[in-house]
Amino acid sequence: MAFTQTKQQIQHMLDQALIPGASYALIHGSQVETGQVGVAQTQPETQPIWPNALYDLASVTKVIGTTTVAARLMASGDLDIHRPVHDYLPTFQDRQVTVLNLMTHTSGLSGYIPNRNALPAAELLAAIQKLPVSQINRNHRVVYTDLGLILVGLVIEKILGMPIQTAVTERVLVPLNLPSATFQPDPAQCIPTTYSRQRGLLQGVVHDPKAQVLGAQCGSAGMFASVTDLVQFAQFMLGQRPHDDVLDQVTIQSLYQDWTPNHQLRRSFGWNLWHLTADLPPVIFHTGYTGTLLMLDRTTQSALVFLSNRVHPIANNAAFLPARRRLIAAWLADTVTFLLD
Repeated sequence: MAFTQTKQQIQHMLDQALIPGASYALIHGSQVETGQVGVAQTQPETQPIWPNALYDLASVTKVIGTTTVAARLMASGDLDIHRPVHDYLPTFQDRQVTVLNLMTHTSGLSGYIPNRNALPAAELLAAIQKLPVSQINRNHRVVYTDLGLILVGLVIEKILGMPIQTAVTERVLVPLNLPSATFQPDPAQCIPTTYSRQRGLLQGVVHDPKAQVLGAQCGSAGMFASVTDLVQFAQFMLGQRPHDDVLDQVTIQSLYQDWTPNHQLRRSFGWNLWHLTADLPPVIFHTGYTGTLLMLDRTTQSALVFLSNRVHPIANNAAFLPARRRLIAAWLADTVTFLLD
């Protein structure tokens, strides 16, 4: 198991000072290689990185948590993804947007919420449910938005009678025995995110402003986890650690296809898709704003877990995005060699 290009690109991101450090894991079959590079923080002082540090997963929360719970409810018949969201949330104004639209980012939700990050949770949730819908985009265009998975979290709360983050903890994190994944981390175990002289370090507190406001009702972000947690979740998703009470393998297998309404928009149920070639099943993956990445290839039984911090010391780090695309390309190139062996 080499993954030479992948490791070179991680080092290159560090050498270019695009990240202060990173923790990663490379999986191929039963083999797992983990590592850390760089440091945990550079401001206000340099601190060393350590094994199994917790990272703010940002939007990777969507696929580990909300998507997994939603897929389980769909498989059990408790959630009809083709029903209008309004059937589950009568306060959601549009009567055509379906749960599937939300899960595939094809809802057409649009508009701006004034003072969004300063609103109390109840007012923010009410404002999200009153947003207009672009009928031109609905069903026909993928427009990525956190709001869709926040709304799915509310639908799940209606079905299960508990906040989405509680549902994720009880139905995913605990049964999969993820050792440190949590929505309520010990700050001392967390890699710091942003830093400013006025506010100091943001450490152990979710970076996403909506998640800060919504707390346990946020299905789009908020989870903290280590490389070990994501390795075990990846092995579950690859079928190496089956756990049917969390999600059965038939449903997991179905995620490796286009779930958009017209099946042409290259988006799965909650997950993003990457097609290597037309004759191979796609890879599923998801990114997080803070610098996180999880990629899964069921065909080669390979995975990439990449936990870094693109927002330290500040969030203005546009150069990170093309570098992450190069990291994805490097990992995909490495996995192709397994097909040729």
